[in-house]
Amino acid sequence: MILRALITLAAVRLAFAQAPDPAYESLTRAYESLRVRSYDDAISNFQKAIELAPRRASIRKDLAYTYLKIGENELARDQFRAAMKIDPADTQVALEFAFLAYETKQQAQARRIFDRIRKTTGPSAATAEQAFQNIDAPLAAGIERWANAIALGADNFSAHFELATLAEQRDQLPLAAEHYEKAWRLLPDRRAVLVDLGRVWLAMGREEDATAALLAASRGGEPHAAEMARELLPGRYPYVSEFEAALQLDPANVELRRELAYLLLRMDRQGQAEDQFRSLTDTAPDDLLSTTQLGFLLWSRGEHDAAMPLFERVLANQDNELANRVRAVLHLPQVLSARPDSPSASIDAKVMAEHSIQAGYMKDALKYLQIAHEADPGDFDIMLKLGWTFNILHQDRQAIRWFDLARRSPDPRVAAEARKAWRNLHGAYERFQTSVWFYPIFSSRWRDLFAYGQVKTEVRTGRFIQPYLSVRFIGDTRESIGFFPVYLSESSFIVGAGVRTLPWHNVTSWFEAGSAMSYATGHLLPDYRGGISARWARLPEASGWFIDNTGDGVFMSRFSNDFLFFSESRLGYAIGRHIQLYGNFNLRVDAQRQPWANFFEIGPGVRVSPRWLPRSMWIACDVLRGSYQINSDVPGRPSFHDIRIGAWYAFSTH
Repeated sequence: MILRALITLAAVRLAFAQAPDPAYESLTRAYESLRVRSYDDAISNFQKAIELAPRRASIRKDLAYTYLKIGENELARDQFRAAMKIDPADTQVALEFAFLAYETKQQAQARRIFDRIRKTTGPSAATAEQAFQNIDAPLAAGIERWANAIALGADNFSAHFELATLAEQRDQLPLAAEHYEKAWRLLPDRRAVLVDLGRVWLAMGREEDATAALLAASRGGEPHAAEMARELLPGRYPYVSEFEAALQLDPANVELRRELAYLLLRMDRQGQAEDQFRSLTDTAPDDLLSTTQLGFLLWSRGEHDAAMPLFERVLANQDNELANRVRAVLHLPQVLSARPDSPSASIDAKVMAEHSIQAGYMKDALKYLQIAHEADPGDFDIMLKLGWTFNILHQDRQAIRWFDLARRSPDPRVAAEARKAWRNLHGAYERFQTSVWFYPIFSSRWRDLFAYGQVKTEVRTGRFIQPYLSVRFIGDTRESIGFFPVYLSESSFIVGAGVRTLPWHNVTSWFEAGSAMSYATGHLLPDYRGGISARWARLPEASGWFIDNTGDGVFMSRFSNDFLFFSESRLGYAIGRHIQLYGNFNLRVDAQRQPWANFFEIGPGVRVSPRWLPRSMWIACDVLRGSYQINSDVPGRPSFHDIRIGAWYAFSTH
């Protein structure tokens, strides 16, 4: 019978065999970390799995749910978005993304996704319909209110901007574009509105108009608006025609016109460049750089009389660097002055680093960021970028140091982002980790409540062998269960020290030595135990079939130096993430052929993990029929029935 059972188990495993999964080991470590609530480790391993299998939506979903457990809603939202792009048909993921998009102030995207889901025939349609109406009705009312206010004479920036914002969130893009443009015309210094206008034009397919607006916003004005505009612009450098279109939209943009002038010079179109510089000297007399350049152009072709008024304007100003360049042309003595403190070196290096990051040249980005940090050691944004760059280059210890510095930033945005990154990385490098698990279970066969648990503190050595200290509990409420006291209840606290290996091809070995202290008799006995544990599984991603096999070979000195083999297999179907229906096949054998240690069990089971429970907690009920394989000295019938109800809970601390 045992041989037949082993053959059956091997056949089941063979039936589910598949090609090696490059992300399997990382995922196994991630799920093990989730089981003990070591969320930082789980996140790190999920990220590694994504690098190995970037097109697998299920990994991103599990990473998103892990982020939710630690309150990182924005990071969870981004992972759900990525999973949704990979598998657009997964309405559950789309729904999760939509709710998080709404919570993180991305109402337009949330409304769009809810609108799509509500038009389907799936079980999520009703939820999506209600969520859509909750967003859409206030938007419609707000649009009507602001449109009436404008019609009654409220022709001001706020009215147009609010109307445009609501219209964009409701996907009324022409209305949004109209009023973003009107708002910007009323306050042209607010170039962030040009970013909004460009974004809407992009969504409408007006790419040329969008490029003009974004190009104008990216030059001059508010630094944050310029950064947002650069993110939406094409990766290439703009064409002359695009500069000209941007200037038609924003003719007062000094930086934009000056950059076009220099571009024309590089293209040997000097006459057109002069026209741009001349326009700047007339409309922006404080732009000494353009004044100097126009003077140089006039002087170089012999128009000294025309150039001299421009040079005199520069010489009369306090900009010694430009003035000395003019003096050099006029053969006048240079004026030396103390170099003013200036963040220009830092700014230039940051710009070069940003370009390198966008192009994917991370080593170049690191070099420029280090230069920028030397020029401005107090710039916390540079520290944050250094952390991310080291992280991308897989130099996590360096990344942790920079994230640690950046999380002290007075800027709440920088500090919050750095804290998240530091927390996610720091846990993986903690010297000590304590894990706790607890498993109470009621058995109808024995009419007793059993409890198993362990508190283990492990020393992370960074090597294959990890030492640890452990306190185990194995007991029951009645302190004895008759014929088999050693099988289910040792009635003891077991204190020990041990070592374990890191997982290798999903196999872990361990050994510990200690003492078992019986709470029933008060006896103190030496205890030595160790073994090998392996797991093979095809786990459910959301809903679907799954198989989960674990095998343990354990030596226990207290059981007459016996070696026991445990095999537990579950084959079933998952309904979402919170319900599993499955069949059990459990096998026990031992080296000494003791009657109590040789049997198998089969039967159905259900495991649930409601949303209101902690992520690492589940409740299971199994209905089992078992049979002993060695019947000598076994009281009663060799077959038995048992209903077991148990709850598993685990967590870890650093």
